[in-house]
Amino acid sequence: SPTSTLSPSYRTRNFSGTTAAMGVTKTVLSEGSGPAPKVGDTVTIEYTGFIKDTNKPGNKGSQFDSSVGRGAFVVKIGVGKVIQGWDEGVTTMKVGEKATLDITPDYGYGDRYVYNSRVPFSTCTQSVLPPHPVGFPGAIPPNSSLIFDVELQKIE
Repeated sequence: SPTSTLSPSYRTRNFSGTTAAMGVTKTVLSEGSGPAPKVGDTVTIEYTGFIKDTNKPGNKGSQFDSSVGRGAFVVKIGVGKVIQGWDEGVTTMKVGEKATLDITPDYGYGDRYVYNSRVPFSTCTQSVLPPHPVGFPGAIPPNSSLIFDVELQKIE
């Protein structure tokens, strides 16, 4: 799993440009040295996703998905194939970078209940079942803020 400790030179950026509770905040855990992806590039990423819980270390509550151990996640970035928080956060990363993305519901899955484990695809490709099914492992409740540990491994 990606490193969860902060390096001495970590930086945080709020991409929404405001202090309002909407957007994605990236915290760099380990700097990358490669290029940054452009909109439309295909990227290879390793990630672990958590429901945000401010009472837990690193704000990491229940883990709902991880590519660790099943193979890296390959997707076209910046074109709506993944949640907005990924489209905006990953396009600022460099190859080799490890970061934590703190994503508000508006940039995640909003008010939908997501129970398909194929996260972080956008809501248009998700299986969504209202109102609130119970007992689905990996489920993301409506209006959840999300935490993703991500490592950008490759750009094609």
